[in-house]
Amino acid sequence: MKKALLGAAFLLLFFLLQSTVFKYFAISNIGPNLLIIITCAFGFMYSDREGLFMGFFAGLLCDIFFGPILGINALIYMFIGFVNGKFNRLFYSEDFILPGSLFLSSNICYGLVYYILIFLLRGRFQFTYYLMNIILPESIYTLVCAIAFYPLLLICVNALKKSEQRRP
Repeated sequence: MKKALLGAAFLLLFFLLQSTVFKYFAISNIGPNLLIIITCAFGFMYSDREGLFMGFFAGLLCDIFFGPILGINALIYMFIGFVNGKFNRLFYSEDFILPGSLFLSSNICYGLVYYILIFLLRGRFQFTYYLMNIILPESIYTLVCAIAFYPLLLICVNALKKSEQRRP
């Protein structure tokens, strides 16, 4: 129950930050994808199931408020959360290399799949433009934000895990 409340609180916080505050810090009209951070983190910190659920709700929020088609983002985020959950056995909280590489690769994967489903299927073939001007800058910006937000997530998740272990 506490895990679900923590996840919902972080999801709502990151969604609000992404859709309000970070719009003002956009560089060249590109902002970070904070929902990728929370989806990836819940995936590799807990399991593929938690990553899948976090991804579904993160994507659903994006679809409801900003998406052109309901369900596209939910499907992409679910896939990303599930795949990140498969790295749960390799995750060590002291190491940032695995989380950092997962944040970066997940955001690139999100951008590529989104491009294919939204633009390429409609006949827009400016892939190099989309890659160089949207996917890569957004991925780097997201990685920089992940470096800032990841320790906060880690502290909260570790505190929650310790409180769950103390329960008889």
